[in-house]
Amino acid sequence: MKIALVSALALSVAACSKKKVEELPPPPPAATPAPTYEAPTPPPQTGPVPGSRADFIAQAGSDTVYFGTDSYEVDAEDQATLTRQAAWLAKYPNATVTIEGHCDERGTREYNLALGERRANAAKNFLVQAGVSAARLSVISYGKERPVATGSDEASWAQNRRAVTVVPN
Repeated sequence: MKIALVSALALSVAACSKKKVEELPPPPPAATPAPTYEAPTPPPQTGPVPGSRADFIAQAGSDTVYFGTDSYEVDAEDQATLTRQAAWLAKYPNATVTIEGHCDERGTREYNLALGERRANAAKNFLVQAGVSAARLSVISYGKERPVATGSDEASWAQNRRAVTVVPN
């Protein structure tokens, strides 16, 4: 029995002995972030937004035509401006504009309102003859109520005798 007891004791001591620890696998490599996609940066816009009032002025050269004293006759220089305005309007067929007629400070309010309307209609008629639909053009006269130059001299009066084609922003 002693042998059995010694054998059991040896077995139990052997069972409690430390086992050699197996080596652990190396840690996983650090995760590398997925490459990010960067959309190409669009080139910066240079110049006015197409179809805007600024584009209209840039393409037509001016939004304004000028008239002589007590006149609503469109001269050759104004015809060139209105031709460029008509080309812009053809390029943007959904655009509508208002043509404002203006006068200098001389004359009665009633006379200047009528003359301003004739000036606006002269510009409108030219644009219609150039192919722009009359339905896209409206006119209004401000007479002498909205001067751009406030002086009482020929230079100021010349700036105020005008028709302005207004494109909404």
